[in-house]
Order: sequence, then C-alpha cells, then structure tokens
Amino acid sequence: MEKLSENVFVETRIRGCNPGFVVTSEGVVVIDTPQLPTKALAMYEEARAYGPIRYLINTEHHVDHIFGNYYFDEVEHIVSHRATFDNFMTVYPQINPYEYAKEAIPTDDPEGAALFPDEKTYFSKPNKPDIILDGDSELKVGDHTFQILWTPGHTPGQLAVVVPEERIMFVGDTVFNGCQTWLYTSDLNAWFDSIDRLLEVDVDVIVPGHGPVCTKQELYVQRAFLLEWITQIAVAVGKGWTKEECLENLGFANRFPVDIGQEYMLDDVTKNNIASLYDQLTVKMSVENK
Repeated sequence: MEKLSENVFVETRIRGCNPGFVVTSEGVVVIDTPQLPTKALAMYEEARAYGPIRYLINTEHHVDHIFGNYYFDEVEHIVSHRATFDNFMTVYPQINPYEYAKEAIPTDDPEGAALFPDEKTYFSKPNKPDIILDGDSELKVGDHTFQILWTPGHTPGQLAVVVPEERIMFVGDTVFNGCQTWLYTSDLNAWFDSIDRLLEVDVDVIVPGHGPVCTKQELYVQRAFLLEWITQIAVAVGKGWTKEECLENLGFANRFPVDIGQEYMLDDVTKNNIASLYDQLTVKMSVENK
C-alpha cells in the first residue's frame, strides 16, 4: 500500500475503490475495504499488524467500497450513514453487486476464486455496519481525530473522513480523479453542495474514491466535469432530443478512461450516466412547467 504519512496508508492501484487505513496510538481505523478477496485479506492483515482495528468506516453502499467487509473478521465497529446501511448490497436494475464482484475474479483476482464465497455464505455474514449515522459525527481514537462528514450526492449516504492531525481527507466517490464519473444513482444538486462544503476543509491531501491521491484542486475539476455533463444533456433536452438520440450522440468517452479493471464498461457507464441525467432534467422541467 502507498504510505501517505507515517500513519496513513492507501491503495489506489487495484480494481475497485481506494481503501485505506490510519494508525493511531490506540489501534487502526479503516476507510472502505477492497472488493477483490486477496487484496481485502492482504489489507486486513497489514492493518492488524499495527494494532486492533477499532473502526471500519464505509463511505457509501456501492459494492467496491463494502464487499471486502466480509474478510475483515476482527473489527470492533463498522460505521456508515443510514442510507448506506439501508442500501447495503441492494440489487439495482443496472447492476447486481454480488454478481459484479464475482465477475471481476477471473480477470482481476484469479487467486481470489478460492476465497470468494457463494451467495448464501456471503449473505450469512456480510459485516454490515453496526454504528449508523444520520449526519456528521466524530471519533476520537488515541491521538487521532476522525471527523465524519455527511456529503450526499454520488450516493445518499456518502461520507467523507477528515483526519486533521494528518491533514488528509478521504472523500470517497465525491471525487473521481482522472477517470470516468459514475452518475446514475446521483443527486447532482446535493453533490455540488458537498463539493462546496469540502472546499472549506483545511487539509493538504485528498484521497479520492477512484484515481490517484490529489489535492483540493481536484474538487474544482470534479465540479467542472459534473457541470459539463449537465450542460451537454440540458442543451440536448432544450433542442427537443429524445433520450435515444442523447444515448446515441452524447457523452465524454474520450475525456477519461474508466477506472482500473473497468475499461470494458465505458459504454455502459456513459449510457447509464446519460439516461440518469436525461430523466432528472426532464422530470424537473415537467414539474416546473405545471
């Protein structure tokens, strides 16, 4: 794992989210877990080498942030927002999270095949959160503070974790750095509000949900890309384009790749983004015109 400071470790070079952990004087705090079995077990063992895992914080409910919980056996508490708990491993029309995790094994983690549980076994102990938040919170663990901020937008239960002693902030999928942004379960208005809020946090380093570690400047880049998406679809709606015409002609496929291991999903991500934004914009327009 990449060492960001004496006490902070992250992984940004595997398929799935960017999980990490912080070593304190009284144990370890983990932020998100790897989707791939061998990576999850390796991170679990590495974190435990520094002390007991006091807390595991899931920043959202998407499978790449939570599936690895299964492999984290000895954790005192798992923390999430209520919306993450309520949507934990929920099957959506666009994606079945268990099947999505399973399909990555042959290509991205063949050694993990023997570690991958069947569906019944997995759901017998998915290690769901036991501390459920309805807003901001704060944990004090040894010599470190963990300011947990509710930052909805990408998902309704999105969390950011600020570690002021390290001047580092884990922002989850509020930021996709240098890769395609997934929009189809999002609330764009809430996302903009959350970006504005995070811009006020005094840190030097940001751990995004996907892509390389960065600075707060990437919050402006993310906001600009969201605005481009909205503008592109809104202009098409204003021209009277149908959803099918938007799906055929729009998108930003040439701007960024999809994150590691998901390159083959570029067309699906693009079409799901377009469909979601088209529905959001046309619904808002119809409501306003009544």
